[in-house]
Amino acid sequence: MAKRIVILLILALAGLAAGFWFGQRNPRTANVPDAAVAQLLATQLPDLSGREQAISQWRGKTLVVNFWAPWCGPCVEEMPDLQALSTEFRGKNVQFVGIGIDTAQNMIAFKQKVKVDYPLLVAGYAGTDLARALGNKAGALPFTVVVDPQGRLHYEKLGRITSDEVRSALKPLL
Repeated sequence: MAKRIVILLILALAGLAAGFWFGQRNPRTANVPDAAVAQLLATQLPDLSGREQAISQWRGKTLVVNFWAPWCGPCVEEMPDLQALSTEFRGKNVQFVGIGIDTAQNMIAFKQKVKVDYPLLVAGYAGTDLARALGNKAGALPFTVVVDPQGRLHYEKLGRITSDEVRSALKPLL
């Protein structure tokens, strides 16, 4: 019986080693982020008035997509900067979009306090899955991605983003 356990343990370790080796040998393909961006562009979410908005309506533009929530301190801190940047880059083929990980009611209450004129879309907690697909493995907020006009993921940032970081990410795309 002990001999059988040792053999099973050796086989299990060999399988684990082989899995690790193959996993290192065959890294994720380059089209995984493209598939995630395609998923993002295929997404339709309601805006704060309840009208469905297709993210694909901004295809061909550089997209700055910020996943946020009104209860997230760093999200609230970065929102005025994102609003200022949206104004700064208006007319330069750049579209800012906020995807809220909360209810429309809470987002509306937030917008009454903080002026935001770029689209805010309501994803609820399901938006976390979309953010994860785009590279937010921690599922934390805020999370910002920049998608180039060709639909490729250009930049991602987990945590509070600064104006300089957004400008640096956008500069090669203008």
